[in-house]
Amino acid sequence: MEAIALPQAATLVAALSLAILTPGPAIISAVQTAFAHGRGRALPFALGLATGASLWCLMALFGLALVFRLNPMLFSVLKVFGGLYLLWLARDLWQASTAPLPEAATAPGQGAVRGFLGGIALNLSNPKPALFYATLILSVFPDPLAPAGQAALYGLCLSTELFWYALVAVLRSTAPMRSRYFAARFWIDRACAAAIGLLGILLIVQH
Repeated sequence: MEAIALPQAATLVAALSLAILTPGPAIISAVQTAFAHGRGRALPFALGLATGASLWCLMALFGLALVFRLNPMLFSVLKVFGGLYLLWLARDLWQASTAPLPEAATAPGQGAVRGFLGGIALNLSNPKPALFYATLILSVFPDPLAPAGQAALYGLCLSTELFWYALVAVLRSTAPMRSRYFAARFWIDRACAAAIGLLGILLIVQH
């Protein structure tokens, strides 16, 4: 198959969009970062999240999902490490809920590299998207894709990830949204920490 047909592209984008916006560690962290630190820090973090998620798409295209299926122990080990990483993030967020609020990072580039790399690390901490991408790709594109088609598919997935994560970062970092966050910061941070911690535990214990 040389090209991606429009109906296939629409199906892929719709399914991927629903998966991105379903509450999970990445989208919860993106929202909380936008609330707490403003657009200057949230946008690089969101772009890192999108890049990290798209890497699982790339790995699925290269056959990593097949490796996971052939070696369930490797998948389980990566899930445990990913779950522990989410629990560590949840602990930090829980403790930060009572700490003085840092100033918003509004200057271009302030903390951008660290935020971008943090976003990549967060989305790479969960190997499940590799299986999701593999399943999605096989269901939408049952016939093998040529290299040009694979490149187009990756570009489409990356664009979709970038659009939604950037949109969340921008919308949630507006002044009205942040003022509401400041009024209930303790409870919002604790709720986000609990949700991320629960997802970390589920990542560890689920088979």
